[in-house]
Amino acid sequence: MTIAPVRSTQAQQLIADSTQELLAQADGLPAPRRQQLLDEVIILNAPVARSIASRYRRKGVDTDDLEQVAYLGLVKAANGYRPDASTAFLSYAVPTIRGELKRYFRDCAWAVRPPRRVQEMQGSIAAAEPELTQQLGHLPSDEETAEALGTEPAEVAEAASVRGCFTTLSLDAPAAADNSARLADTVADAEDGYELVENVHTLAPAVSDLDDRDRQILALRFCGGLTQEEIGQELGVSQMQVSRLLRGILDRLREDLTRPAD
Repeated sequence: MTIAPVRSTQAQQLIADSTQELLAQADGLPAPRRQQLLDEVIILNAPVARSIASRYRRKGVDTDDLEQVAYLGLVKAANGYRPDASTAFLSYAVPTIRGELKRYFRDCAWAVRPPRRVQEMQGSIAAAEPELTQQLGHLPSDEETAEALGTEPAEVAEAASVRGCFTTLSLDAPAAADNSARLADTVADAEDGYELVENVHTLAPAVSDLDDRDRQILALRFCGGLTQEEIGQELGVSQMQVSRLLRGILDRLREDLTRPAD
């Protein structure tokens, strides 16, 4: 059957009527046939899901991912709708799809996770902004958004401030527009000196309890870099004696350092 071209409003009404008819037919049928009819409902209303998903673009999430989440909401709506309800299918489906998108942003899309109340408020702002912009003719202020959502401007401002948490900035990104340096080049390297200071302060009390010869052996081995044979020559003892002395010194230091504090 060939259907003549119709105006947009007529097409929407035709889709709505076909949707209600399919849902009525599917009600009470066995699973295989019922699912076939629900699949037709989903295909008919897929443009609605894509339209809702488009309102959440430029939030750091790929369009394909947004549309998949919106389709999931549409599937849930088709399976959860009851034809005997007093509301039309889209009146039930649109909030279901929006809720699925908000849950996705709340649970999956954050690189840095703010408190749940802030996440939910940010989702409400994202959903309300397109309609408010159309009504006002400009991007709504925090006060205008707060009035529309029935909340305080401070809460809107706090939620709006976390929009950058959806994405992380690559360290390969340019550090500035006027040079080729990367952000990674501006990150400070680890400072070995801090670890050295910490080690010195940790070891100092234990080393101070050693006698002069033991401290000399440690200095020759770990500061002077001498081998055990060279230390033996310096002290007039054998290499084997130096090995035993070093082992005993290190065991005492280890015991002191691992002893529980009083």
